[in-house]
Amino acid sequence: MKTETHKITVNPKAYVSSIWLIPEEYDSVLLIAPGAGKDMHSDLISHLHEGIAAHNIMTVKFNFPYLEQGRAAPNSPSILEDTWLAVINAVMALTGLPRKKIFLSGKSMGGRYATLLAAKMDGFAGLILYGYPLHAPGRPHKPRSEDLNSVHSPMLFFQGSRDSLCELDVFKPILEHLPTQPELYVIEGGDHSFKVLKRLKRSEEIIHQEMVQKSVEWIKQHQ
Repeated sequence: MKTETHKITVNPKAYVSSIWLIPEEYDSVLLIAPGAGKDMHSDLISHLHEGIAAHNIMTVKFNFPYLEQGRAAPNSPSILEDTWLAVINAVMALTGLPRKKIFLSGKSMGGRYATLLAAKMDGFAGLILYGYPLHAPGRPHKPRSEDLNSVHSPMLFFQGSRDSLCELDVFKPILEHLPTQPELYVIEGGDHSFKVLKRLKRSEEIIHQEMVQKSVEWIKQHQ
């Protein structure tokens, strides 16, 4: 396994750091974007990055510019989307892989901007969304899912059953009517960060490993 770090230019005023885990042999690459509150070094992102790469899948995790600069407020939507595009282009340029060999993934906001990009740009191998932010807390009556109707790549969603940003009773009917027939994997007792109720006696490490295993199986089916 080879590790590389690359700084990727988003625009003349912004760049982002990325870490690439490159197995000796691989058929596809998974790009992993962080959520709004934590950067690419968070426990979940790091566990996915390292765990999935161990199964001969190249993984690339990266920051958004505001995280790179140590700021709390996310960049504008256009900058977040441009970051995704810059990372995709860098990976394609340095690996020679076509878009159909690239999987997009992200935690919460990072995943949402992957779907927004994929709604405009077709041909990716698939998308994995870890804690998709369907709606604002306490506002399930105002779901943000219009872009999902325009995504033609396969999709896998990981959602906690207690996620305050994604009421499953609202989300499941939306998924059932999407043309791609995405797969939903529910972490029972999990919140938006996939932390489960203590009475379930399931550690964070066990949950993360479960997510790694399911992600690997799904990628192998679609690569």
